[in-house]
Amino acid sequence: MTDSKILTREEAVQQAARWQAAGQRVVFTNGCFDIVHLGHIDYLEKARNLGDKLILGLNTDASVSRLKGPLRPVVNEYARARLMAALAFVDAVTLFDEPTPLELIQAVRPDILVKGDDYSVENIVGADFVMLQGGSVQTVPLVKGYSTSSLIEKITKSYPA
Repeated sequence: MTDSKILTREEAVQQAARWQAAGQRVVFTNGCFDIVHLGHIDYLEKARNLGDKLILGLNTDASVSRLKGPLRPVVNEYARARLMAALAFVDAVTLFDEPTPLELIQAVRPDILVKGDDYSVENIVGADFVMLQGGSVQTVPLVKGYSTSSLIEKITKSYPA
């Protein structure tokens, strides 16, 4: 079942168009989602509650390494995609390898673009495009004290090699 929610870019574009044609509001967000924690779950659930369907753009392993460093990701892209697809409030997962999700956002054309409140709308990649298309850009509050980087740091300090 979860595999069926992992889509190619073209499949994600087609699925978004079908949902929109049926009158459903498509929400889009993106991220690495390496070592899933409460902050991720809360964020994605809040994002999905802003519309009818949630498409998650997931950074590829190579993209995560470029962003986070050579030791990341901890969890490979297939496993991360399966984990995200297993969440009831995630309707589709699609991978992207570009430095930003702009091309994917332009292809999917979501009604609502979401990021955490650690971003301002002016700094959200794709915000201008979505708003020009008549969509909206939202930020949702993040759960304080949860991040993959801090979790990795805690583990490495607790269990030194």
